[in-house]
Amino acid sequence: MMSKQTYILHPISAIINFLKGLKELIIPIAIIVLTRIFNKSDELNFWTELLPIIIIGVPVIFYLLFGITKWATFRYWFEEDELRVEYGLFVKKKRYIPFERVQSLNYREGIFHQLFGLVQVMVETAGSTNGKPEVELTAITKDAAKRIEEEMENAKSSQIERELKNADVNKEIVSDSKGKVIHKMSNRDLIVLATTSNSIGVVLAGIAAILGQFSEYIPYDLVFEEIRVFVQFGVLIVIFILIVGLLIAWLLSIALTFLSYYGFSVSEESGKLIVTKGMLEKKKVTIPLNRVQAIKIVENPLRQLFGYASVVVESAGGAVGERDKKMTLLPLIKKKQLAPILNELFPQFQLELDLHRPPSNAKAFFYRLYFLWVVPLIGLCSYFYYPLGLFSILLVIPVILFGIWQFHTTGYGICENQLTIVYRNISRITFLVEKKRIQVAERKQSYFQKRRNLASIQTTVMSGMTGATAKATHLSINDANVILDWFENKENIKSN
Repeated sequence: MMSKQTYILHPISAIINFLKGLKELIIPIAIIVLTRIFNKSDELNFWTELLPIIIIGVPVIFYLLFGITKWATFRYWFEEDELRVEYGLFVKKKRYIPFERVQSLNYREGIFHQLFGLVQVMVETAGSTNGKPEVELTAITKDAAKRIEEEMENAKSSQIERELKNADVNKEIVSDSKGKVIHKMSNRDLIVLATTSNSIGVVLAGIAAILGQFSEYIPYDLVFEEIRVFVQFGVLIVIFILIVGLLIAWLLSIALTFLSYYGFSVSEESGKLIVTKGMLEKKKVTIPLNRVQAIKIVENPLRQLFGYASVVVESAGGAVGERDKKMTLLPLIKKKQLAPILNELFPQFQLELDLHRPPSNAKAFFYRLYFLWVVPLIGLCSYFYYPLGLFSILLVIPVILFGIWQFHTTGYGICENQLTIVYRNISRITFLVEKKRIQVAERKQSYFQKRRNLASIQTTVMSGMTGATAKATHLSINDANVILDWFENKENIKSN
């Protein structure tokens, strides 16, 4: 029976909510501090120094009061098979969530949570949108989080018992709460994952964004003068410094990836996948198996060379915090170890299908579109850097080779109710989906494709705001029609 006892959040919730709001003011505060540092004058100017401090101080006080108020007024309790939440000082907000609608309870442990043995609980339902949970309990004890799980399980069990009783079915309900660990990454795998990830791009983009915020305070004339003097020491020294800088960024990206995926494990429990990861910020994400729309096996060139891949699931719900509902199920795994795991979790999928490839007359379509930017680039380089710029024509070779690489990767396979699409952007992607999960299947054909009896097929599944798509380009028109006929509920087609 549900308890009507009310519960409150831990007081640290006030600080966490305050810091969440304060994150939006980090850049303005940093600019004011740096402005004061670079200002050599001892006199304070009201308009340039005091006024910005006052303007920033108002929202800081607001976020502080907001954090305290939300903590002081937040209450939750269990009643009539529902999780009920109430908060607000002047405007009371109430939210009643039937446990039967709850898709998952996801957990996060930041630094403050770990210091006090707390956890953040995010409740997601089928109606959760924009990556935001239906209810967020900022900081509660782990015992309180476990109590929510127990109340939810009890409510769902009672609902099943009532349904069986109404249906006059005599069945014994067996609850198996023990989770089974499917995969756990070792530290060696984590190091391989970190060294082969593309996080260096994120690090460099972050550095560029930070520099952009403080661009007006950077003495570029002095910097460029120092660079000009530095370049005079020789090109090799400049190249060496650039390599060292990239190496530092790469090592930083390795550290970030390692911290993010530390302790990564996947377990299966009562029809749900549970993913845990993180060192500084621990996360526990629940993905209901029946909400998984498609599976993507991703192999970037470096990992493909050594026989590694990663697995991503597209979900219609259950991955709170992932705005596009894309969740990494297996960040890194040997391909030879992949089949047993996926066959256990998703027995409806066949991993090895004979693929139908684009015809030979489609090969040029894979690279000639790239000429739209390569040819102008060659022209500009040849004009402004003549005669050395003429060597830019060599760019044509890697462009053609990359297009041919995409041509040999692309293909599709059909087996009963499963469609497999394989394509390549930079990474090789294998997209597995059941017919019932496909929202849209469309055939596209340009004027030039029509002349060669070619067409492209694109499928979309429910995932996030825009859905997740897979595209097999420049197939023969007959193959494109086969996929459409299969999708339109014609009799099942088996792969040759």
